[in-house]
Amino acid sequence: MVGQRFVQLLDQHPWFKVTAIAASAGSAGKTYEESVQGRWKLQGPIPEEVKNIVVQDASKVEEVAGGVDFIFCAVDMKKNEIQALEEAYAKTGTPVISNNSAHRWTPDIPMVIPEINPGHIEVIAAQRKRLGTATGFIAVKPNCSIQSYVPALHALLDYKPTKVVASTYQAISGAGKNFTDWPEMLDNVIPYIGGEEEKSEQEPLRIWGTIENGEIIKASAPLITTQCIRVPVTDGHLATVFASFENTPSKEEILDRWLNFKGRPQELGLPSAPKQFITYFEEENRPQTKLDRDIERGMGVSVGRLREDSIYDFKFVGLSHNTLRGAAGGAVLIAELLKAEGYIQAK
Repeated sequence: MVGQRFVQLLDQHPWFKVTAIAASAGSAGKTYEESVQGRWKLQGPIPEEVKNIVVQDASKVEEVAGGVDFIFCAVDMKKNEIQALEEAYAKTGTPVISNNSAHRWTPDIPMVIPEINPGHIEVIAAQRKRLGTATGFIAVKPNCSIQSYVPALHALLDYKPTKVVASTYQAISGAGKNFTDWPEMLDNVIPYIGGEEEKSEQEPLRIWGTIENGEIIKASAPLITTQCIRVPVTDGHLATVFASFENTPSKEEILDRWLNFKGRPQELGLPSAPKQFITYFEEENRPQTKLDRDIERGMGVSVGRLREDSIYDFKFVGLSHNTLRGAAGGAVLIAELLKAEGYIQAK
């Protein structure tokens, strides 16, 4: 599903053009249209420009890398296999923008939300030295679940959040499914998503970390605890969040920070960047997954129901589109940032 989102988002992209598609040996040799026949999961047709691209064998690294300037990677393989594949591509001098979790904790590989920690791309210099390449590298996108609440917290970092409780209510597309594939999800909630809570608690700390001696050292605060629930919606991850601060802001200060927050993508005017990164809804019943997940073409984050709490300082609700901002769209935005900052160039 993420691969299909990449194809969809890159159709008519002002900077990038899909020139190669690679997958497992079983799909190699077919046109892209043939390879996804009966498995196209998105609304709208397959883009015309990619229908007749012949799928290549992703394991033939030199052959695939020879025809492209950089690569988006979203594969279903074992962690060690993904790590080896991505490093093999990087060593050919080809940048890899990864949607996979395999390299999220590799010390010299940046895990980036472009509005939040664009400076982490500076660690690429140390990574290139380790891999022995002048132009290749790997950069990764974080887990989709954290995009629904980390941006709202990031805008408040000056107030030093100390403790955070977040419960996420996650769409079935996060598992690569729709209701046709997964009829068991109709009229159902599953209170467990494997590995998701650990990612949701730890990955924000790496994003808020610092570069030291060519490695990213994760932050020590805030302390985050989460529960991750699968709910019967197609797209959109919603989070309910409780937060306490060392220097407690007022409600008005929080709303001002959210309204005025801008990151590097907004400064650079990147093609996929939302003009308004964080949108706050005054209505008590917003944001709603179905109504608001597509805000700013699915690249914005929605927040609502900010109020004081009897145990924590404040509570609020956040929402992000998991396959756009949280997956393929977030990776495309990373690639735009890396191109704008000179890390991705035509070969």
